Amino acid sequence: MTVPVGTMDLQPMLVTSTPAASTEREVLTCKSCKLVQFRTASDSCRRCKKSLLPEPPKQQPAIALVTEPVADTRDGELQVATAVRDLRHVRNLSQRQLAARMGVPRTYISKIENGKAMPTLSSLDRLAKALQVDISALLRDAPTRHRDETAVLLNDPFLAEIAKFTAHLTATQKSIFLNHVRELSQQRTRKLA
Repeated sequence: MTVPVGTMDLQPMLVTSTPAASTEREVLTCKSCKLVQFRTASDSCRRCKKSLLPEPPKQQPAIALVTEPVADTRDGELQVATAVRDLRHVRNLSQRQLAARMGVPRTYISKIENGKAMPTLSSLDRLAKALQVDISALLRDAPTRHRDETAVLLNDPFLAEIAKFTAHLTATQKSIFLNHVRELSQQRTRKLA
């Protein structure tokens, strides 16, 4: 029995063991370790145990100028957890970076964002300073916070003019634009400090 190995991609081929045999088996090549093998029941490589199935393409989410508020199911409660997470994402900070700004362990930020810990008033103050917002921003609900941040952004004449054209930008162009705006605002903040 000869098995042609023309391409090393996952090009399935059907092979019969004898000319009279009726069972057909699919031959695949592992992309990781390049082992040529019959398809297994678990669709994983016999050598490296990685999947033999092709990975679906990953779609990048579109980047909005201002993130949309998430619908809140719990009315009347202070939503510090979602406020911290939303503001951290808007500021493009990781939990580790925010924790370093506050001088606390990363796990504390994770607990706050998951609602497992409620920060004290002094922690809220440090959190607000680390996120460069007023402490009241951490205590407002998401729609109010979103509306206030949008109003502040659109008060800037330059950003108000640019906002008209953002709907026509691709996701990559929006990302590049937002990175430039972040850099400019950080430079301005450093100069004022």
